[in-house]
Order: sequence, then structure tokens, then C-alpha cells
Amino acid sequence: MLKKYLLLGFILPELLISQIPTDYYSGTDGLSGYQLKTKLHNIISNNNYNWHYDDLKTLYGQTDIDKYYDYDASNNTYLLDIYSNNPSGTTAYHYTLSNIISTANAEGLGWNREHMMPQSSFNSAYPMYSDLFFVVPTDARINQLRSNYPYGNAGSNIYYAFTNGSKQASNGTANATYTGRVYEPINEFKGDVARALLYFAVRYEGKLGGFNFSTNADPTKDQNPLDGTEEKAYENWYVAMLLNWHQSDPVSQREIDRNNAVYNLQKNRNPFIDHPEWVNMIWVQTPDTVAPSAPSQLLLERNSAYFVNLKWQANSEADILGYKIYRDGVLVGTSNTNSFSADHLSPSTTYNFTVKAYDNAYLESPQSNTLNVTTLDNDIFSKDLQIVKYLEGTGNNKAFEIANKTGHKVSLNGYKLNIQNKGTVYYFGEPFELEGDIDNNQSFVVINPNANFSCFSNSNAKFVTASPSLSFSGSQYVDLSYKSATVDAIGIKGQDNTNANRSLYRNSDIVNPTATFDIAEWTTYNTDYCQGLGMLSLNDILNQNAQFAIYPNPVGNQLNISGDLRKVKSLQIYDMTGKLVKDISNSLKNQYKSIDVSQLIPNTYILRIDGKSIKFIKK
Repeated sequence: MLKKYLLLGFILPELLISQIPTDYYSGTDGLSGYQLKTKLHNIISNNNYNWHYDDLKTLYGQTDIDKYYDYDASNNTYLLDIYSNNPSGTTAYHYTLSNIISTANAEGLGWNREHMMPQSSFNSAYPMYSDLFFVVPTDARINQLRSNYPYGNAGSNIYYAFTNGSKQASNGTANATYTGRVYEPINEFKGDVARALLYFAVRYEGKLGGFNFSTNADPTKDQNPLDGTEEKAYENWYVAMLLNWHQSDPVSQREIDRNNAVYNLQKNRNPFIDHPEWVNMIWVQTPDTVAPSAPSQLLLERNSAYFVNLKWQANSEADILGYKIYRDGVLVGTSNTNSFSADHLSPSTTYNFTVKAYDNAYLESPQSNTLNVTTLDNDIFSKDLQIVKYLEGTGNNKAFEIANKTGHKVSLNGYKLNIQNKGTVYYFGEPFELEGDIDNNQSFVVINPNANFSCFSNSNAKFVTASPSLSFSGSQYVDLSYKSATVDAIGIKGQDNTNANRSLYRNSDIVNPTATFDIAEWTTYNTDYCQGLGMLSLNDILNQNAQFAIYPNPVGNQLNISGDLRKVKSLQIYDMTGKLVKDISNSLKNQYKSIDVSQLIPNTYILRIDGKSIKFIKK
């Protein structure tokens, strides 16, 4: 039996080697605090491979075989179960991959998959649902009894004492607001647990505020330690406990090897195994007690029918974390810059926007000035994201391409891909949640990791996932939704569909997504057809690279335009409030490059040519 203390004591110089790819953490030098955390999030959430929950049954054979405690060179097939392994004595039972079960009424009967952050926190959605860094093999009985209780230090009331010394007990963690039951692992694995949960806080930054972080109004009964913030992530007592566990149980060879193995499968890493010093650099802070000042000069930067771009004067305080944006008094988003796109708006509707700043201590400023905006009646842009390609082919050849032709950068948090399956009744499988953002006139691919298309490399996809949403056979209804509303759909809900063995490409004249599938909007190709996957056609892009100039500026009565206007689809003049004052889209031709602006009152205006904005002054 090889003990961890022997490994660390005698083999550490030769074995404690982490296979960090060159430049993997590029850009982190000089960063600390939550800026470092956000940079790490951007690194470890980019181009991941996300496997199906069922895949973990075999993938654990690459990530969780015990070579450290109960190791037998002639039979190295035991799983390392941190809930039952006994590093200082005899482990009561062992499991191989074949010993998986669903439930158990006693220890030692089999193992199953444990979400160290309970799946109820994120409603069993992918990619969280199958993330190997915090979904681990454990004894089924202990897993069941741990339930959704948080980790913690055991208090005086011990409800269950398990064979390796771990416990389910009342919460005895210092300064804890929650007084209910907790699960305490043994000391040997407390650091492992802490670093997995800190990874979770980094990996899913941007989504944490949408998770179930407040399950009970009474904090003494609130089992979920998430606090609703994107940066700090956990309640104060939980952060303090995780940092203590991290310090008291340093990174082991087992964690380093597992980090490398998971990287080979998921293409991302746990940064706190590679750089344990980053834990304190992020979470050990001494914030001040002074609330920030109110943001000033909240202005409309761009108006449209379905979105508005806002901008304000950035706060001067050094400890500003970000800004909260409110629409008619309701929080609609946050920004870590002094600008924000408020989308999913309705045409010809008046909204009131305000902004508040918040700092490292989560102290909020007074609100900014109120900006009153009435959206335009219409515009040339798509009202939301749009599925432009659907590929259902041989084997696991499954993919979507989704385009942003909305006229502004779109945050993907809140968007999901859903699939409806058929059992005794039709039901929806676990969704796949999108994340990050997508620029205007750009598209991205979501593909099954086992796909093998001849004209597309999986590594070029933005999202690679084996979640149910990318396991369609053509008979299922699949959709793209935002929060609870369907944005775009393939197939008809509640019936067997006939989209097997073919690729569907959205016709370029279809501007908007639709919740009701219409095959007439699509061109059908043979199975496995994938030409142009990941690239919007020129017809889909509204003069993205066109260059125009205006003269003179300031202008008297005639405004002249230089540049090729032959393919221009939209030309309008707006005042600085975003109100449309002149639309000449239907009358302007290439030979007419002079616009009569004599009727405009002296002021500053914006000329928009297919989404490109040029400011001019009318004398």
C-alpha cells in the first residue's frame, strides 16, 4: 500500500510535475484579485470538450484509478473514492468501473457519480452536469446521505460516521450562517474538495448568478453556499473554510495526475492545482468600507428596435468591480466596463435605464441619472440569434451553426439548446447552456465531440458537447431558447419529425429566427454535407467590410458620401437620442451620393449605413 505521505516525502522532486501547455496561462502575469479570477475563467472556459454524463462511467478509467493508496501493480483497476478511501489504514472496500449502481442502503455495495457542487444548483444542465473536475466517483450510500448538504466541519451532532472517518453532522464550521447538516471529508482529501469547488467558481463565472444560490430566506437553513455573485461566488464562511482546507491539505501527486488526465479529455485545467498560490491572490482581500460614487453621464450610444447600447462615465475608484444595469427598476445585467447592450427589447417601446457601480466589498453606489429611451419602430437587424445550419449525419455527425446578425455583441449567458425525446410521453432532456459572447456578424458552431465531418475540424467549434442536445437523430424537436422562451427551432414540438440524414441551411433572405419551424426557410442537402460550416456567407453579412466617408463636416445643406453604395441595404439619419429623423434606404442609388439635409435643424446627427455609424454636425 503506497501512502500519500510517503509519496510526498520521498518521491516529490521527481513526480510533482504538472504538464501545463506552453502559454496556457498567458496574460495572467501581474494580475490579482477578481481580475485574475476573470482572466482564468476566460482561459479555462474556452474551447472545452463536454462529455455526456454516461461517458463518465468509462472516462473515470483514465482519471480516477487509484495508483496512490491501495495500489496493486498486478491489479491496478481500483477507483480512488475520496469518500471511502482510508490512506492511514485499511480501506474497507474497493470498486472497479463495473461496480456502478444507482442506489444503496449500505456502504460498500457500489459507486455512482457525485456532484461535489449539487446538480440542483444548476438544474442538471450541461456543461456543468458532466464536468469531470467536480463530478467524481464515490460510494453510492455516502453519496446519497451527503445529499445536497454543503461540505463543512462537523459539529457536535454526528448523524452518520462512515468507515474511513468522514461524517455527516451538524455544521461546526467557524462563523457559518448555515446551521444545518454538512458532510466533512477526511483531512487527506479536504484540499482536493476545496480546489474542485474553487475551480467551479472560476469555470462558471458569468453563470453563477443564475444558479440556485438562495433556496431558503432563512440563512440558517440555506444549504447552498453560493451567494449570487459572479466574483466571490460563495458565502464568506464557505470561502474561509475552503481556503483553510486548501492550505492545510496541499496539492498531491494524485491531483496533478488527475488534472493532466482531465485536460486530455476536456481540454481545460484546474488552475489551483497548477498554481496553488492563486487561491489567496484571488480571495484574500481587504476591501474598504466606502461605497463608490454614482456613475455619471449615462447616455444612449446607439438605438435600435430590439436593443440599445448604453455608455456612461467610468468610476474613478480603484476597487470598482463592475456595474449593475437596471431597466425600469429591474436588474437586467452587469458589465465590467462602462458600456452595455440592453437587448430583448420591443420596438416602439419606452424604457428607463439606470446604472449602479459596485466594489470589491459589494458596496453599491447610488444610481446614475435616469436615461429615457424609446426604441425604434423597426430596423434591418435580426431580433435575436438564429440557427443558420443544422447537420444530422452519419453516426455522431451532429452540429449546429448559430449566427448573430442583431447589430450588436450578444452575451450568450441565458441561451440554451434543448432536445425533446420520446418515451411513454414526450419529454425534454437536460439542456446545454451556452456562455461567453458573440460579436455582430459572427457565427459559431456547436458540435458533438465524436463527430467526424470531412470539411470541419471539431477543434474549430466554439462548443463541443456530447450533451443530449447534440445527440439528435432527426426525429426529435430541438430548439434554441433564451431563458424560458423559444428563440428558434428545428422540427415541431410534440411529434416525430423527419429531419434525419440531412443538412439544413437557412436561406439567406430569412432575417429573423422563428419559434415555429418552417421547412420552406431552409435548403436541404444530403447527409454529412458540411460545406461552409462555421462561415457566414457574404449574403448573410451586411457590408461588414464596407468603408464610407462623408464631407463636408460640419455640413450645410448637402451631405456627400464617398464609397461604394451599390449593395447598401439601409441608410438612415438619427439624432443623438436615437430617434430616426430621415430614412433614404429605398431611394438611394450609387449615382446619388448627395443627401439633402437642409430641413434638419442645427444639431449633431448620426448617419448609419448598414450598421456603420458616422457622426456629423448640421450647421
